Amino acid sequence: MTILRVRGGTPSGRIDVRAVVVITVLVALALAVSVIALGTGDYSVAPSRVVNAVFGDGTRLEELVVMQWRMPRVLLALVLGAALGVSGAIFQSITRNPLGSPDIIGFNTGAYTGALVVLLVIGGDTGYYGTATGALVGGIVTALLVYLLAFKRGVQGFRLIIVGIAISAVLASVNTWLILESDLEEAMSAAVWGAGSLNGLGWAQATPVLIVVAVLVPLLVVAARQMPMLDLGDDAARALGIRVERSRLGLIIVGVALTAVATAAAGPIAFVSLAAPQLARRLTRTAGVALLPSAAMGALLLIASDLIAQRAFAPTQLPVGVVTVSIGGVYLIWLLAREARRQ
Repeated sequence: MTILRVRGGTPSGRIDVRAVVVITVLVALALAVSVIALGTGDYSVAPSRVVNAVFGDGTRLEELVVMQWRMPRVLLALVLGAALGVSGAIFQSITRNPLGSPDIIGFNTGAYTGALVVLLVIGGDTGYYGTATGALVGGIVTALLVYLLAFKRGVQGFRLIIVGIAISAVLASVNTWLILESDLEEAMSAAVWGAGSLNGLGWAQATPVLIVVAVLVPLLVVAARQMPMLDLGDDAARALGIRVERSRLGLIIVGVALTAVATAAAGPIAFVSLAAPQLARRLTRTAGVALLPSAAMGALLLIASDLIAQRAFAPTQLPVGVVTVSIGGVYLIWLLAREARRQ
């Protein structure tokens, strides 16, 4: 079993016992929260009955509630949380900076712009898949623009972050203008989607997301094999026969794809990709962020946040992005203060 580390990770990338224990605990906690989420609602199901329903041994009503009504949302929270965690780890690896995550660099904002163009400019009966396609295209185009503007004899992490923040600010202004110029009903719909929400998503939305993520996993494994060598520095990586810019571009493409899929499915969910890799790194006490712990932490953060969003003000359900922003904002303040003390 291998793990890929950032900053100080060894080329062999062997996983240590502590990391295995942390990953196991995080996965167990995510599954436990998932069972609670599957059993909580207007029709409550005991945890033991939830397990029975999952394995086809519950009553017809329990299986309908658990498997048809609630399971798609729980699966999306777990899978999208893991995808955001991995994407954050990739970009923090490339930039060698804890602030180098897709929501800070601006890819989430670009995906939101793409969705707004579909919702407010193109209009018509585009439906969920039209909005998702717009978000996907917007995220990819933004990533390409940031990469090209940051490229100067290669891509340096700090330059990528600065360019991304600048592009994000511009796109945020565009997004605000699009909403202000639209009809009230369309603006409200766009604003709700922009908060990042899993409300109302079923198997029709979950199935394509699961398929796309399953396709991206082998690409991620191939691209991520270069990460330990890239962490040694560009010169050392070239000496080992690594095509640095090609490998970095491949990692960027996979990271953007994971972020874009999550944004296309549920809207721009902020701060999971920023916080998950760093929280996992502190638990594993590794020299840098790693993919597997980041995925497990991301899944736990999003499923826990979605449970809070569902039940904190029940029967009113909040967008999960409201909860992640509230938690992530506190984390970002702490991170910025911590980095400032290091200067």
